[in-house]
Amino acid sequence: QKIIDDYFAGFPSILSFIEDTKSAARETGYVETLFGRRRYIPEINSKNGTIRALAERNAVNAPIQGTSADIIKLAMIAVDKELNDRGFKSKMVLQIHDELVFDAIPEEIDELKAMVVEKMENVVKLSVPLTVECNYGKNWLEAH
Repeated sequence: QKIIDDYFAGFPSILSFIEDTKSAARETGYVETLFGRRRYIPEINSKNGTIRALAERNAVNAPIQGTSADIIKLAMIAVDKELNDRGFKSKMVLQIHDELVFDAIPEEIDELKAMVVEKMENVVKLSVPLTVECNYGKNWLEAH
């Protein structure tokens, strides 16, 4: 408990976010991503403490994870458009959480890397910067 208390003492805005999010969910019955996508959480007002606690965890998690999902989808759209507009032969083939995987043509790797990083880092403007790492290899494991 001391570790948790010390953490929130050092980052009080996180505790405020958690409490404000749970409170808003209790009032409206839903939470929203940064882009307005909603997740309804009717169990947030359950009289059953176990069900209510799970709903509260979901209420706090959904805006964060949902916003992350929204951002990667926007990035995928931007990258796909640029791949087509610039006539790349390389193809985006897979999304894994916050990663994009490409079947890259060796001659295009440097240009592809620069484009993907630029599109992903600038797909939305937040109060903190989005940063992207870009690696390559013969397979996903090698690139990781």
